[in-house]
Amino acid sequence: MITAIVMIKADVDRIPEVAEEIAEVEGVSEVYSVTGDVDLIALVRVRRHDELAEVIPGRVNKIPGVRSSDTHIAFDAYSQHDLEAAFSLGI
Repeated sequence: MITAIVMIKADVDRIPEVAEEIAEVEGVSEVYSVTGDVDLIALVRVRRHDELAEVIPGRVNKIPGVRSSDTHIAFDAYSQHDLEAAFSLGI
């Protein structure tokens, strides 16, 4: 499985709608609204590298309100913790 971390800048007035549309894209496993230099972080998981092109520039970047994205491909995972637990705020 190939994991890509996609950092997305979005139109500020459309962040919730953009996040929901990104979350519906096949291959996107999670979308987080975050603070900092980007508005959203999406985790994309696919079986083949060529699928990344279909998901990220082919679908995610074409969603109205997406201004730009920066993609990082993970080489290895060093934690066995569930991602949901790792990103949980304990609520």
